[in-house]
Amino acid sequence: MFSKILIANRGEIALRIIRTCRVMGIKTVAVYSTADEHSLHVRFADEAVCIGPPAGRESYLNIPRILAAAEITGADAIHPGYGFLAENASFSEICAESGIKFIGPSPDMIHRMGNKSLAKETVRASDVPTVPGSAGIVAGLDEGLETIRGIDFPIILKASAGGGGKGMRIVRERSEFERQFRMAKAEAESAFSNGDLYIEKYIENPRHVELQILGDQHGNVVHLGERDCSIQRRHQKLIEESPSPAVSEDLRNRMGEAAVAAAKAINYEGAGTIEFLLDKHQQFFFMEMNTRIQVEHPVTEEVTGVDLIREQIRAAAGVKLPEGGFALPSGHALECRINAEDPDKDFRPSPGMITSWHQPSGFGVRVDSHAYQGYVIPPYYDSMIAKLIVRGADRAEAIDRMAQALDEFVIEGIATTLPFHRKVMQNPAFREGVFDTHFLDTFS
Repeated sequence: MFSKILIANRGEIALRIIRTCRVMGIKTVAVYSTADEHSLHVRFADEAVCIGPPAGRESYLNIPRILAAAEITGADAIHPGYGFLAENASFSEICAESGIKFIGPSPDMIHRMGNKSLAKETVRASDVPTVPGSAGIVAGLDEGLETIRGIDFPIILKASAGGGGKGMRIVRERSEFERQFRMAKAEAESAFSNGDLYIEKYIENPRHVELQILGDQHGNVVHLGERDCSIQRRHQKLIEESPSPAVSEDLRNRMGEAAVAAAKAINYEGAGTIEFLLDKHQQFFFMEMNTRIQVEHPVTEEVTGVDLIREQIRAAAGVKLPEGGFALPSGHALECRINAEDPDKDFRPSPGMITSWHQPSGFGVRVDSHAYQGYVIPPYYDSMIAKLIVRGADRAEAIDRMAQALDEFVIEGIATTLPFHRKVMQNPAFREGVFDTHFLDTFS
């Protein structure tokens, strides 16, 4: 087992990793930008190293400075959390070359699943259902026009190196294709320095359902059930839950088998997520794989009792998964992402000082956050400041508990998404489990 882990991240996920390391008896090193000097992950780590100014490219994305921090503190492993360098194959490779264990998959695994078109090719070979579309990257406009001859509209253009909805365009009419293709390519080149696109049939009104998987270094892979992440804004998740109200036991088994097959196709190591689109006919299609821990991992932890960060660390240290896997999930869990955004102003970011902070507690209530009263939310990073997670015996109890916890959560000095979440918990369609990824288009 590792003796000291450097956490190449910030905020709540850094604090989350520190807590598990403490339980495991592992020393921790926090890295931080000058904007995060007073963040709780800096305070609670055993050691802390400043790695640069606020801009991410000069601090949390600065590989030489992170590796230098690991070297001077004697860290023998690096946990990347999520975001920043978590799915950077080059970083994983450089860690290996430097004799430091990257707590996550190998560079090849990250590359094969990080490139969306290559990921589709990889899982298709294992008979995992994929959305009809191009076999891989579309070389240019002419090949794109040839590809769409065999696909019914609407279709969707996706940046192969993309994420967060960038380089993504829905095309509903054949006459729109050329213009949208050029726009998507330009946006992808601007956002990712990679203009490669692929084409898929656009699944109308789908649900976004993902399977949590764990793999070890000995060829074993298990899944820990699904999460429904359909409540989204501009392809960004806002509310997640486990299990999904749309998934039957039979469908869960089939999706689980497909997720395990996809992970085994690359001998996956560590925690990962296989993301599917689920249509109204209960057909599911592979969308992508995230080769890291997810923001929403706590809902799986709450229904399984498994510390996913601990299992990540154990897998990286070469420990085998338990014989027979883990106990079956039970109960129901929900997570609301509390962002420093104003929902009445199109979710505009709201950085600044938190003048009052009171978080809920009690049976079945969990708050993962690095914020506190007097904390200044910097404008340089993601706007999420807390995750409110609840567990109930069933979905109805979990929703009622979440509504109560949201009412108890007091954050003043900045605008937050708390009012939005309170409205969602009272929405009849949400409470009945009747929603898809377009839920917010008609929500008010």
